[in-house]
Amino acid sequence: MVSVPESTWSLTAATEPAPADAALLRRIATHLAGIAAAHVRARRPEVFGPTGMSDAAVRTKSTPTDPVTVVDIETEQLIRDELARLRPGDHILGEEGGGDLAAAGDDDVVWAVDPIDGTVNFLYGIPAYAVSVAAVRAGRPVAGAVADIAASTVYAAGSGLGADRIGPGGNTTALRCNPVRSARLALVATGFGYGVARRTRQAAYVAELLPHVRDIRRIGAAALDLCMVAEGRVDAHYEHGLNPWDWAAGGLIAAEAGAVLRLPPLATAGSAGALVVAAAPGISDELFALLDRLALSAPIPDL
Repeated sequence: MVSVPESTWSLTAATEPAPADAALLRRIATHLAGIAAAHVRARRPEVFGPTGMSDAAVRTKSTPTDPVTVVDIETEQLIRDELARLRPGDHILGEEGGGDLAAAGDDDVVWAVDPIDGTVNFLYGIPAYAVSVAAVRAGRPVAGAVADIAASTVYAAGSGLGADRIGPGGNTTALRCNPVRSARLALVATGFGYGVARRTRQAAYVAELLPHVRDIRRIGAAALDLCMVAEGRVDAHYEHGLNPWDWAAGGLIAAEAGAVLRLPPLATAGSAGALVVAAAPGISDELFALLDRLALSAPIPDL
């Protein structure tokens, strides 16, 4: 079994002073997520067209059910080009273009970028896919933004600055987790990997957990799930095998809205199968204990 060290992480404006550049990095993350989301919205009808997506526009990655589209690749390049203009000395870790967190010093900023989180939803036209951008320093997110592309909404946070939802008209709403106090009343989001072995265990875990909570939701985009914890649209999210670009921005947004997170080190690859959990503060201790008791906390590495 792969051993992945965990940490329990809770950041709020009340307990963590804001880094000096957190507000600037948050503005940049919000800008990047916004322009990338606009590109994805514009490109989807162009790529699909009247007869659907062509074979040239989509390929697979880890398994035949794990797709990447030409729009994913274009969008990440758009973000990389804009960062080269705005922050030429920073490092980038992208889902499509790669990068290395270990290459950065403790004072360096690394941008963790997921150009389309929820690519399967994007393929099928299900309105739950997002752009996720986070600025990371010394292994922890300092600022992040997640753009809900179909809803024209951006979630944004800076370390110590709180978290907000920015609506289509620019109206801003501060985010707070639900005041739920019992795991039995919790609506819990989750997600599944693409490998058969991991999916099989994840399905069994859902059956184990379901009798102990209000219900389970599977949206198909971890970054949005984490923002939903922040917004109070779900009470918790757990998932095995996320990559850093999947959770860096959404995790900070959830934490700044009051959530408590259980996380692997940021550099942990999704293949290690480590568990990421974000929970409303009133149920975090109970939910973490429940996951431990049901043996859901152990990693599910790729075989």
